[in-house]
Amino acid sequence: VTLRLRAPQADKVIVTSGGDIPGLPREGLALTKGDDGVWHLTLPKLASGAYRYRYVVDGVPTNDPENSATSQSNTMSWSLFYVPGAQWMDEQRVPHGAIAAVHYYSSALGKPRRMHVYTPPGYERGRGTYPVLYLLHGAFDSDDAWPSVGRAGFIIDNLIAEGRAKPMVIVMPDGHTSRIVPGERGVLNVDDFVRDFNADIKPYVEQHYRVRTERRSTAIAGLLMGGLQTLDIAFGDLKDYAYVGVFSSGVFDVQRSAQWEDQHRAQLDDAALKKGLQLVWFSTGRDDGLLETSTATVAMLKKHGFDVSYAQSAGAHTWINWREYLEKFAPLLFQK
Repeated sequence: VTLRLRAPQADKVIVTSGGDIPGLPREGLALTKGDDGVWHLTLPKLASGAYRYRYVVDGVPTNDPENSATSQSNTMSWSLFYVPGAQWMDEQRVPHGAIAAVHYYSSALGKPRRMHVYTPPGYERGRGTYPVLYLLHGAFDSDDAWPSVGRAGFIIDNLIAEGRAKPMVIVMPDGHTSRIVPGERGVLNVDDFVRDFNADIKPYVEQHYRVRTERRSTAIAGLLMGGLQTLDIAFGDLKDYAYVGVFSSGVFDVQRSAQWEDQHRAQLDDAALKKGLQLVWFSTGRDDGLLETSTATVAMLKKHGFDVSYAQSAGAHTWINWREYLEKFAPLLFQK
């Protein structure tokens, strides 16, 4: 992949990716200026997938003005490109679902909010009902992350077309309840989001979409911050969820883990709730900084008698892994 930016009056141009592009340092790489005023850089060979990037032109961050594809995070937007070659997430010649940006008012938070909702191929023309997956993003991202850099729509389209996954509605809410100010505490404001989810997001979806509301038709999964939110929501009312997925996450630090275990002990030790629980699924990269967090959380759940499916993958804390986790997790849902 070669990046180009026409900026004849610039003195220095750097490209950064926030860790999304393997081999690109956090501080970025400098582009070379050509005689025509076009700066250029050829990246190291990349595997198939979606990658976010932005330029820093003489110290000013800016998106690529010649690339209309973007991905929003909590405080900024990124330019986005896709390297094809992985059929399971390529845009293939199959029936496609639709992803809508849905605006709603949060009574729990007292302000308007947004989420993205995927509906499967044929949803608009039919009258049938569908199971629902609530899919949560990680820290510093937004509800636009799974649809854009996460390729969630194309992944599910392909799985459905192959008969490997059931048609489903996927709800991708905004896990942050406010904009993050760099340096301030409270990035992982899980409690406010859980209140918003239970009071507004889930009821809105059940009222406005043809989703089945019984336990066996309801799944929830998330990565990093969304993984912790998933655990809080699912084990806060386990009778509502039959499928739980945690990507590169768990209950953070020893002190919080002990508090979380005490807070949810009634749910953890309720044998009746385990009977309707079809799947608890974890996966983390072997080079992920949260590997210890994941393994400790899996051990805690097993201690309480849960049958946890846990697999370590190659790689680290990146979208390269999280897209693959969704492709592995989704076919396990709603099969029984």
